[in-house]
Amino acid sequence: MEVIELRHPYTKETIPEEEVVLVLGFFDGVHKGHQKVIETGRKIANKQGLKLAVMTFNQHPSIVFKKTNPNDVKYLTSLEQKERLMSQLGVDYLYIVDFTSLFASLSPQEFVDKYIIDLHAKYAVAGFDYTYGLADVANMQRLPQYSRGYFEVVTVSKKTQDSDKISSTRIRECLDQGNMEKAADLLGYTYEIDGIVVHGDARGRTLGFPTANIKVDSNTRLPKEGVYATEIKIGETWYPAMGSIGHNDTFEQGRQLTVEVYILDFTQDVYGEQVSVQWNHLLRDQVAFNGAEELIQQLKKDEEDTRQYFAAMKR
Repeated sequence: MEVIELRHPYTKETIPEEEVVLVLGFFDGVHKGHQKVIETGRKIANKQGLKLAVMTFNQHPSIVFKKTNPNDVKYLTSLEQKERLMSQLGVDYLYIVDFTSLFASLSPQEFVDKYIIDLHAKYAVAGFDYTYGLADVANMQRLPQYSRGYFEVVTVSKKTQDSDKISSTRIRECLDQGNMEKAADLLGYTYEIDGIVVHGDARGRTLGFPTANIKVDSNTRLPKEGVYATEIKIGETWYPAMGSIGHNDTFEQGRQLTVEVYILDFTQDVYGEQVSVQWNHLLRDQVAFNGAEELIQQLKKDEEDTRQYFAAMKR
């Protein structure tokens, strides 16, 4: 898959010459609903002998349109994760457009001309609720009018589960509840975050539970605070682990939120490693304990619960 970054106004030399099926959307989470849209594009591309292109944005449109603080926007997938998932779905070209104020100022017709027609799209595929400007004038119903006959429009109906639309909002609600099984069901994969192992205060080591302290990007959407059965990827290997998201209130109030992972039966030094963590199952909520000994006893129970979880998964 070739990743092509576009900043408006781009030069035509940036764009591959061949005709494509172009799939449009923001795709935060690349969940089952998004996958349905992309797979629709993939089927058309295969049938027509065309390459499959997907266009997304480097940041959420609300940052420009609603003046949202960029640090306040939490994503289900980073751009790097989005790229990995798109590649797995068979995308040939991934266009990542810088969502700037200049880009946002394009009229619907200008957007269609520059970002669909000039990208050599013969088919434009998007979900039923996709917009490219104000919803009343820049919706999927109006897109055939703006196409001026240069491409065909394919609108993908909503994908539902349990009678409700599969959406990034529903998945965020699952994360806020710690319902990782439901989140995975809507995503089509186990929720995952990326980060780097950094030095913490090493308190876990003194408690008999040495943890990898994971520094994540400030825009990463974390599940609710709690202790989880997790898996951590180091190099190319996944290891069963016990993950914690919390403030370590047992020892001090008002501490920074941390992400820590205790890797089962693992003794290697992994400081500085780029890792991925999958959040499989919430074991319990975070609570403050009456001292270190009470915490140690709970951690032993958490470890046993984690081992039981993975043992049950193997059956």
